[in-house]
Amino acid sequence: MPRPTLASATTWITAAATHHPDDLIDHLMLCLGISRRRTRRLLGQLVDAHWLVEEGSKRRPHYRPGPMRQVVRRYALAGLAEDCPWAQDFAPFFDLRPNVARLAQHAFTELLNNAIDHSGGSGVTVSMRQTGLHLQMLVSDDGCGLFQRIEQAWQIDDPRLAMLELGKGKLTTQPARHLGQGLFYVARAADVFDLHANRHGFQRRPGHSGWADVRPIERQGTSIYLAIALDTPRTLDQVLRSHADDGYGFDHTEVSLRLLTGPSTWLESRAQARRVTARLSAFRRAHLDFSGIDEIGPAFADELFRVYASAHPQVQLVPEAAAPRVAAMIASVQ
Repeated sequence: MPRPTLASATTWITAAATHHPDDLIDHLMLCLGISRRRTRRLLGQLVDAHWLVEEGSKRRPHYRPGPMRQVVRRYALAGLAEDCPWAQDFAPFFDLRPNVARLAQHAFTELLNNAIDHSGGSGVTVSMRQTGLHLQMLVSDDGCGLFQRIEQAWQIDDPRLAMLELGKGKLTTQPARHLGQGLFYVARAADVFDLHANRHGFQRRPGHSGWADVRPIERQGTSIYLAIALDTPRTLDQVLRSHADDGYGFDHTEVSLRLLTGPSTWLESRAQARRVTARLSAFRRAHLDFSGIDEIGPAFADELFRVYASAHPQVQLVPEAAAPRVAAMIASVQ
């Protein structure tokens, strides 16, 4: 067996210390096939790095998980039920406030269910880590990739346009079984949310401007990373009510317009405006995020704020973070 390292030990020491608080040294000697001296040295490193807390005496040490905690598990997707891994393999080993634990369970089960139902892969790896400030989660499947799946179902072959639609919510490749709002609310339950698939990466952070490009993870399938602040006052109930006019209805959405822009691409055409308004009739209100956009063309503004607005009076279009020239162009066509 390879010599255990501090990095490799962090993936399993939390569970080991929980299950073997009084005989952890003997347990690791047996499992790792290493001497007592090497085992004590490894445990000392884990204590120094805050992965373990050592109590008791030198002769009879007692170990418990420290403020740094982590569990990493891989599952076959066939026959997997997403609630069991959370309840059995993850929840017992973390020390979380009730509102954070509820947010984490919601995110965990939604992301794992997406891998089961949508990825078309054979396996999924789940990693959850607790640091001094955040709970971090990474769910990676080995399927075809989210943007390829959207292309197959919706004929959208540009990942940025796919992200535009996915970011609106109510987009699903299995409408008979899903509402298409899982990722929408999981992204809003987190303080950082990264989505990686098919050599593209996008990130959403509260207080920042919509969805932004990030360097993608180069691997097969879909990988989703999120982080939740351990001291967040946010509750799952608040998240689920955040886009409802009343109760839990999904009544209003957000559209990150800079997904339609690029180094040499501005918001100029009516075709771009029609991409913005696609499927907006499913909502009562759409918040249009103009963050990072200094100006727009008259055709884009006219198609969006006069033509579409006149044809769909039941949908309220709310421009947000509009720069002065953007606001002036919108006003000129209304």
